[in-house]
Amino acid sequence: MPRLDTPRLRLVPMTLAAVEAVLARDRRRAEALVAARFPDDWLDDDLVARAFPYSLAAIRADPFVRLWGDSLILARDEPRVVGSVVFHGKPEDGVAEIAYGIEDGSRSRGYAVEATQACVTWALAEPGIVAVQATTFPWHTASLGVIRHLGMTPCGVREHDTLGELLVFERRR
Repeated sequence: MPRLDTPRLRLVPMTLAAVEAVLARDRRRAEALVAARFPDDWLDDDLVARAFPYSLAAIRADPFVRLWGDSLILARDEPRVVGSVVFHGKPEDGVAEIAYGIEDGSRSRGYAVEATQACVTWALAEPGIVAVQATTFPWHTASLGVIRHLGMTPCGVREHDTLGELLVFERRR
């Protein structure tokens, strides 16, 4: 994915080198590679496990597929990472699944909608992509708000391994 700019944000593609630094918990190297400061509570074990569901070996074996469309969200007014938008790898079936997260101190400013909208638009313009899907829990009102602002429509339900029902939404080309 190329770097994308929105009125308030810069979306910087995740690179293999940056992922390696994050997985090694090497904050100084990771910040140097993305030219921005990470939030204090980032790079902890829980966040890293959620952000990188693939092993480092799998990412290294095919970074183009595993990191397809993944980006860090940087504030345009200062070199600071405020969140990320990730896909679950380059889809083989033309349906890309997207996820997003904003660090605690930057929530409720519309960053998730602004950044995710840019990534959805980019993905739907890519050859072979026919839809972008997002999932969330019925109780996750903030995520449901982002999905509503993206113009996604309900298209199904999935079961989460431990937390129950996930609602599935999509936007088609």
